[in-house]
Amino acid sequence: MFNIVFHEPKIPPNTGNAIRMVAATGAHLHLIEPLGFDLDDAKLRRAGLDYHDLAKVTVHPDLTSAWQTLLPAHVYAFTTDGAAPFTDISYTPGDVLLFGTEPTGLPAEVLADPAVTARVRIPMLPGRRSLNLSNSAAVAAYEAWRQHGFSGAL
Repeated sequence: MFNIVFHEPKIPPNTGNAIRMVAATGAHLHLIEPLGFDLDDAKLRRAGLDYHDLAKVTVHPDLTSAWQTLLPAHVYAFTTDGAAPFTDISYTPGDVLLFGTEPTGLPAEVLADPAVTARVRIPMLPGRRSLNLSNSAAVAAYEAWRQHGFSGAL
């Protein structure tokens, strides 16, 4: 399946929602520290409902450690200034869908990382800053999964 990576997430309910989404899709959520919350945070647990035991979640101390686990793979960095719409990508199982922190997105040094295959964007109307992190991850994960016929779904 696909790997969803949150680089230094700050808002517990976004990660809780993502936990629920990866449990529903079979994707694997990777969290890059530092996290803006404790994994036992009540808001995170409430947003993830009872899906925590059904989800694959790995916490990495830094991006370098995550790359040791995830590479080789295509890495698609989701950013508002991405060159191509995310729907123009032909996703392969094992690909990495990389998202930045809620207030600022991916930092320049992550976007410039040689492991990043491409910068992609989720189209929006002009004048809008960005989508919610968990919503963006869900939109991307479902597109990647759709391209593979929702493999494993009922």
